[in-house]
Amino acid sequence: MARLYRSLLFVPGNNPRFLEKSKSSPADIVCFDLEDSVPDSEKKTARNLIKEALKSRNSYSSSVYVRTNSPISGKIPDDLAEIVHKGLDGIVIPKVNNSRELGKIIKIITTLEKKRKLKPIFVIPSIESAEGIVNTYDIAKSSKRIPAVVFGVFDLLNDLKIEYTKQPEGAKYSRAKIPVDARAAGVLAIDAIWQDLKDVEGLRQDCIIGKSLGYSGKSIIHPDQIIPAHDLFAPNKSEIEWAAKVCTVYEESTKKGKGATVVDGKMIDEVHYKQAKALLELAQK
Repeated sequence: MARLYRSLLFVPGNNPRFLEKSKSSPADIVCFDLEDSVPDSEKKTARNLIKEALKSRNSYSSSVYVRTNSPISGKIPDDLAEIVHKGLDGIVIPKVNNSRELGKIIKIITTLEKKRKLKPIFVIPSIESAEGIVNTYDIAKSSKRIPAVVFGVFDLLNDLKIEYTKQPEGAKYSRAKIPVDARAAGVLAIDAIWQDLKDVEGLRQDCIIGKSLGYSGKSIIHPDQIIPAHDLFAPNKSEIEWAAKVCTVYEESTKKGKGATVVDGKMIDEVHYKQAKALLELAQK
């Protein structure tokens, strides 16, 4: 799978029609949701629907992730028991406050992978609280499973007791800090959603701001938002040059029978290589 992070599309896990339609989605990641978009009365149904959807994983052109419920909900063990199966590329964990609670979740995932003979699944923590903002670097650095972190603006504003606006002043520091911490930890950052589906120009401007802050992509809540996000988070010249260097060095390393290598002082493995190759393919298109 090409691991790009320009768009992460949330798909309600309790809606069979949306799960089916997402098979042809052009989003880089489709993320079946068990959290905010699913009422408590339908959590079990959503888990079962997602479990069935994973059986037809080859029909999906995007990377396939699932967003669990939050650590504080107490529902994560039940979520993981049903969704950690073949076909799952990654898991988004919402409202992560610190690396300790994330570590406990990853232990559960690891146990299920061993029991079911699965390859390691990626984990993307979602940063949505004041505590999470303070701990973003530590969270992002806590596991090799983590390719990116997500910014969740609405719950952050609620935590800060700030009313939502399209460009909330109170979230500016947090929004700017997350990609800095993520980059320092060697991972990517995915920006928060744009709620107003009718304001396409607002979405475009918000993507421009996110890109300028160092985000690699956008959380998406409707398929119509995918193309604007892809247009504005297309790789720039320096990213393309970096990707070309990574591919060249890594391919030379593998020819010599080696795996991970170093490019400009940074460790590069197969995950980085696949991401770099995907960026070059995208640039060629």
